[in-house]
Amino acid sequence: MIKDKPLAYIIGWQPFLGLKIYLDSKPLIPRPETEWWTEQLLAHVGTYHIPTLKFLDLCTGSGAIGCAVLAKIPNVDVYFGEIDPAHEATILKNIRENNLDGLRAHVRVGDLFEPFGDMKFNVIAANPPYVPIGRILPASVSDYEPALALLAGEDGLDIIRRIATELPKHLAEDGVAWIECDTAYASDACTLFAAQGLLAEIRTDQYDRARVIVVSFH
Repeated sequence: MIKDKPLAYIIGWQPFLGLKIYLDSKPLIPRPETEWWTEQLLAHVGTYHIPTLKFLDLCTGSGAIGCAVLAKIPNVDVYFGEIDPAHEATILKNIRENNLDGLRAHVRVGDLFEPFGDMKFNVIAANPPYVPIGRILPASVSDYEPALALLAGEDGLDIIRRIATELPKHLAEDGVAWIECDTAYASDACTLFAAQGLLAEIRTDQYDRARVIVVSFH
């Protein structure tokens, strides 16, 4: 066994809300904190009563969040957005191997919202890169998990800053976005969305740490 190599990479998959999420292309390993808030998000999505809800899993990596939505919510078209083309086959495998409805799944490769043109979404979920470049990470993370999915500039907000700028063009009027962030910079992340005229509130995770920003127009 290679020292510090994450178990999920060794066995090739990670459990996530009852699904088996394969990690063939070595995307970011889904974390319990992400699983926690995704479950809260699913409860919110279940309150919508529209014929076909459009859901975007941005910076999707393995596709874990979007796959959970496909598995739990029937009237949703799920779009997966990922910048690294290496992960496309992994996302499609996770849809297929978990026996999810591939007709409601749309995987697109590109930079943030770019592959989606002028599309608007009722719900957007994102677990973007948000680790400040200077932070010391455990070897099991820094030596094995993709820097592209982790690091985002000096304050860790480079990608969230871009999401905040582009979000108003892609969020439906009654829509909501859930965006995972760094605990230390959660307040700064909220300020970025507020500067775009959006409401933003911090939600904590199961360890009572600031973990996700919930954003809407009102």
